[in-house]
Amino acid sequence: MACPFFMPTSKSDAGVWLHPSRLPLGGGWNGHCSAPGHENSEPTTEELKKCNLGYATDCSRLPKERASDAVRFSISRDCGPQLSVWFVYELDHRPAGHGTLEYDLSLGTWTSFHADPRIQKMAECYLQSYLQRTIRPAAAGFPSSANS
Repeated sequence: MACPFFMPTSKSDAGVWLHPSRLPLGGGWNGHCSAPGHENSEPTTEELKKCNLGYATDCSRLPKERASDAVRFSISRDCGPQLSVWFVYELDHRPAGHGTLEYDLSLGTWTSFHADPRIQKMAECYLQSYLQRTIRPAAAGFPSSANS
C-alpha cells in the first residue's frame, strides 16, 4: 500500500527491498512527495521506503486531515487485451474507498482514468511492474526498460 501522497517517477534499482515484486507498486520506486505544502519534496532513502509502503503515520509531511493513509492495487481481470486494475484506499487500516481502472493492451492506453494524478501515476507504475513480470512490456506501449 503506497502512501497516497507519493508521486513515483522512476523504478528504483537501489536493491533495498528484500522482495521487490511484493511491494504495493510491484517494485520499489523513486519519487517525490505531493502532500499539501510539501509538493516536490525529495524524501530521504529511509522516507522513500515508507512512501513505497504507505502508513507512514510518523511522516512529518502527512496531512492530519486526509481521505486515506494508503492505496493498494491489484489486477482484477486479465482477459486478452483488456486489463482491469482495482484500487482500494485505506484509512486507519480500514477500507475507505475503491474503484476500477481499465487498460487496453491492444491500444496501449487507459480507457478509464483516475481523477487524482497521483493515483493514476501509481496505477501506471503498478501496471508496468505487472506487465514486466508477465513478460509483456511492449504490448502495453511501455518501454522495455524499467524507467518511465
